[in-house]
Amino acid sequence: MSVKKVLFITQEIVPYVPENPMSQLGRKLPQLIQETGREIRTFMPKWGNINERRNQLHEVIRLSGMNIIIDDTDHPLIIKVASIQAARMQVYFIDNDDYFQKRQMRVDEFGEEYPDNGERAIFYARGVLETVKKLRWSPDIIHCHGWMSAVAPLYIKTVYKDDPPFADAKVVYSSYGDRLHSPLPDNFKACLAFRGVTEDYLSGLDLDFSAPDALDLLAARFSDGFVQGEAGVAAAGMDYARSLGLPVLEYAETDKPAETYNAFYDTVFGDAAEE
Repeated sequence: MSVKKVLFITQEIVPYVPENPMSQLGRKLPQLIQETGREIRTFMPKWGNINERRNQLHEVIRLSGMNIIIDDTDHPLIIKVASIQAARMQVYFIDNDDYFQKRQMRVDEFGEEYPDNGERAIFYARGVLETVKKLRWSPDIIHCHGWMSAVAPLYIKTVYKDDPPFADAKVVYSSYGDRLHSPLPDNFKACLAFRGVTEDYLSGLDLDFSAPDALDLLAARFSDGFVQGEAGVAAAGMDYARSLGLPVLEYAETDKPAETYNAFYDTVFGDAAEE
């Protein structure tokens, strides 16, 4: 069975945010994969530094409106969309007044990391997955990019594993140099808990959520493939992924990224199908 549909849960995409290796690949890879004949959907956070008017974002009322509860607090989910005309590609944005409006990306205007970055990642992951359910679209591969997407593999393989859009999906996670430097707060497990993902369940994973690579390791634990998104990063994540027997794609300069990633998707999907 071949991979036909790829969902990109991406942290950054040019031109909505400044250029860096992750945002450039976030822009280029979905287009290239689409041009090979595979169907795609692409999501990113609606960071507060995104100019909605210039980039022509508009709210999708039929997809917005639900509340996502994190640590006993309701957070309304707002879905916006914009098009990259040159790529013939739509981008869905996950938005919320508390977590994204008037706020920057990983750090604030003073260069300090937001203390609730872990909560923002949780909201983003659950917002994407709930929206994909509403779209009634079933991906074969779900490719998560960056720390902001690192919670998604956990939920896909646990809470959402029996939902039709995700029941047969395989997850790939890409790690980049932009990562959280501050430890996740003490209440992160409580915030992460959702349905069957209890604090006791999370404690049983034997992961140190205060470690610098905690989100990489969490993502690897629930993924089917691990990617080194930039040179010289994610050593702990790659080692852990290999210890779990996962296929690992190391970073390499290439002028044919579509071929590289399509081959990796097929490897991940084929290996999983043979288990």
